[in-house]
Amino acid sequence: MLAYLKRLFIGGAKSPTDREIFHKISLIAFFAWVGLGADGLSSSCYGPPEAFLTLSRHPFLAIFVALGTAFTIFVISSSYSQIIELFPTGGGGYLVASKLLSPQLGMISGCALLVDYVLTITLSIASGVDAIFSFLPQSFYPYRLGFAVLALIVLTVLNMRGVKESVMVLMPIFMTFVLTHIFVILYAIISNGTHLSIMVSGTISDIHSASSEFGFIGMIFIILRAYSMGAGTYTGIEAVSNGLPILREPKVQTGKRTMRYMAYSLTIVVLGLMFGYIIYGVTAFPGKTLNAVLFERVTAGWGGHLGYIFVLITLISEAAILYVASQAGFIDGPRVLSNMALDRWVPSQFSMLSDRLVTQNGILLMGIFSLIVMVSTGGSVQYLIVLYSINVFITFALSQLGMVRHWWTARREVIGWFKRFFINGVGLALTLFILTTIIIIKFYEGGWITLVVTGALIAFALTVKRHYRNTTRILKRLDSLVSAAEASTNLDTENVGPEIRFDANAKTAAIMVNSFNGLGLHTLFGVIRNFGGLFKNFVFIQAGMIDAGNFKGKDEIEHLKEYVKGEVNKYVNYMKSRGYYSEGFTTIGIDVIDEISDMVPKVFERFPNTVFFGGQLVFPEERFLTRWLHNYTVFAIQRKLYNQGIPIVMLPIRVESEIMKPLKGAVS
Repeated sequence: MLAYLKRLFIGGAKSPTDREIFHKISLIAFFAWVGLGADGLSSSCYGPPEAFLTLSRHPFLAIFVALGTAFTIFVISSSYSQIIELFPTGGGGYLVASKLLSPQLGMISGCALLVDYVLTITLSIASGVDAIFSFLPQSFYPYRLGFAVLALIVLTVLNMRGVKESVMVLMPIFMTFVLTHIFVILYAIISNGTHLSIMVSGTISDIHSASSEFGFIGMIFIILRAYSMGAGTYTGIEAVSNGLPILREPKVQTGKRTMRYMAYSLTIVVLGLMFGYIIYGVTAFPGKTLNAVLFERVTAGWGGHLGYIFVLITLISEAAILYVASQAGFIDGPRVLSNMALDRWVPSQFSMLSDRLVTQNGILLMGIFSLIVMVSTGGSVQYLIVLYSINVFITFALSQLGMVRHWWTARREVIGWFKRFFINGVGLALTLFILTTIIIIKFYEGGWITLVVTGALIAFALTVKRHYRNTTRILKRLDSLVSAAEASTNLDTENVGPEIRFDANAKTAAIMVNSFNGLGLHTLFGVIRNFGGLFKNFVFIQAGMIDAGNFKGKDEIEHLKEYVKGEVNKYVNYMKSRGYYSEGFTTIGIDVIDEISDMVPKVFERFPNTVFFGGQLVFPEERFLTRWLHNYTVFAIQRKLYNQGIPIVMLPIRVESEIMKPLKGAVS
């Protein structure tokens, strides 16, 4: 029943070895604009209103904020286009800071991004619910939070089905948003074209009144404060560079085209909405978003039900695009998490793919934490905005700093380096200014919570990294086994001794390995030491893991196949040189347990008298963190084989100073 429900809601499995799979699940620029660019475009639902409301007493000064916002959009977009060129396999803030600054700064950037993407999902859905409830009766308001939770669960399930499937479902609504908002903007401009002189005189009047009330410097500060409060407008721009691996080849061109679509559409909508707020004298209204008030005033003279229907469709599309925007959190959040897992900053399970070829653990984690934030804040957009946008500017600033450092270092090798250096330099100055401002402004309003949560996540990442580093350091004591084996035998040569007669009925030891390393050799020598000359045949089984690190293209998959085969052949050649008959069985997949289980019948078919062996790390003290950071795959395989009545022997590999004791002389 569980398997049936999984297929019904999540969908059937996809094969990672399908040569067409990357074409089938990748996104062209247009669909990427929907799935990734929607995060940036949807920010027009809360970024410009936040900035405009800050200038409530001097609304015409919003013209300067709008122009500054448009300039910033193009600067940041251009900066990230350069990041796309430099990191063609995906260059989000985590990778940029890790490669161009330091792994530690990259980790800080990654932690900031993870918190930001959780807030992106939560804020987008909460804002979408507010847009829907803007045209519903007040009696429906108590059901707001329940509706938001339901929407969050549905989007989590959609993303577990796959990126392309989730984007395709939401694309019609995304296009409705674009068309309705462009229509509103054009209608407002055309119908009020003769009133441009009012805007000019109103702007001059607000400049005089603000400068006389606060002084010229004070007026500039007010404009800059409003500009910073609208920082949510830029939060989705990084999504394209983070999501580059899911784009259609050629990825760089597709990514840059998607970035242009996002920059142009976001600029048009932001400038248009700001113009509309000013020309229609929009003010805050209880229970309604600022955009809802604008749309009602634009359509007020249409007569009949036409205006109401148009506003209804527009607000529904606005709610929908906010749901689409949460895709950036579901797409890029798990991708950042998987990259950090590959570098051992978070548990390695987060780099694994599901049978739908998505980072399912990451998607579930983002969904669960978004649900916690949604419930704990009551889905309040006003409160979520306070928590939001701080972290993304930490990542923005670190990314720009890394790029500035890169262009300066490579100035003698790169033609036209100064132009690139200047673009990222301006981006660094803008993002640092906005980051400093929003931390100061939002800190005592609740922004400190975001910084505390991010700090706690950084501390967790450091703890995880320290554990993995200590484990690796201890296991390096086994490297001498590899050196000794390589010194005694040419492991890359198949003809390592006389031809050995194959006896299918002889006792066979089938050893599960994970590359040619000290752990695998420890297990092999443990079999030899404990069972003497009982086994005449030795079989080595390895299932290559397709995770987020190598699921980037056909070439990566083929490289993994060759790598796995080459590693197993080293074991085979080593045992042949010792006078044993030996073979290797290899495969690749997303679930090692399933792949090993599928290979077992093939081994029995060729070697009927087989006993399986596996090695497992044993820590001196079993703790929760130890169990969580190590997936104990061999134990899972053991349970599965036991249920089939297949014998398997577990050989412990103690992670302590005595790890080498039982192996003295085993190589020889």
